[in-house]
Amino acid sequence: MELLKDILDSKGREVLTVSPETTVRDALVTMAQKNIGALMVTNADRRLVGVFSERDFARHALSHGNDVFGLPVSDLMSTRIRSAPAGTSIDTCMALMTTERIRHLPVIENGILEGVVSIGDVVKATVDEKDTVIEQLEHYISSSI
Repeated sequence: MELLKDILDSKGREVLTVSPETTVRDALVTMAQKNIGALMVTNADRRLVGVFSERDFARHALSHGNDVFGLPVSDLMSTRIRSAPAGTSIDTCMALMTTERIRHLPVIENGILEGVVSIGDVVKATVDEKDTVIEQLEHYISSSI
């Protein structure tokens, strides 16, 4: 069974963060440049205080008009943060992300942000694991004939 740490070992542990005071415009520019859908928002102690995502922007953009770009991300970010430790199974993460309807899951160990996995990372890991099982079964069947 694959764990979150296995995904992080494969994809890397780099996490792009912004401060709560970062403007929405600057956060969106960073997300566009890095081709990512969310940024982790950390305070001065590098503690996770929120997540700012494309979805957060979309939900608030119309109500704020063009003024939204000058707002700090703290005004739009999600503060109800769901996270998981690195030893969590991929199946558990898939269930959590589906149930909570979240696309990005911070991986936190001992209060420290170790990485972030997306729903795409989790789906890919699940498919890869299933492909491996299928290959093993095919090999077992063909060798016993």
